[in-house]
Amino acid sequence: MYQNLRAEMARQNLTKRDIAQRLNKKERVIRNRFSGRTPFTLPEAAAIRDQFFPGVSLDYLFQDGAAPDG
Repeated sequence: MYQNLRAEMARQNLTKRDIAQRLNKKERVIRNRFSGRTPFTLPEAAAIRDQFFPGVSLDYLFQDGAAPDG
């Protein structure tokens, strides 16, 4: 899940711990979000984009990677 977000994190050498600390969340919560156990909330997604990737759209960062029907 979140291949684009993971790729952008790798480009900037960011970890899930970095994101958790900046969002003031437990690292376990962020790991659960990345694994798909629980979804990112819109405020969390916006905060990640705004704080780490301001030039990137939310749609791109949080694209689920599923192939479109058709």
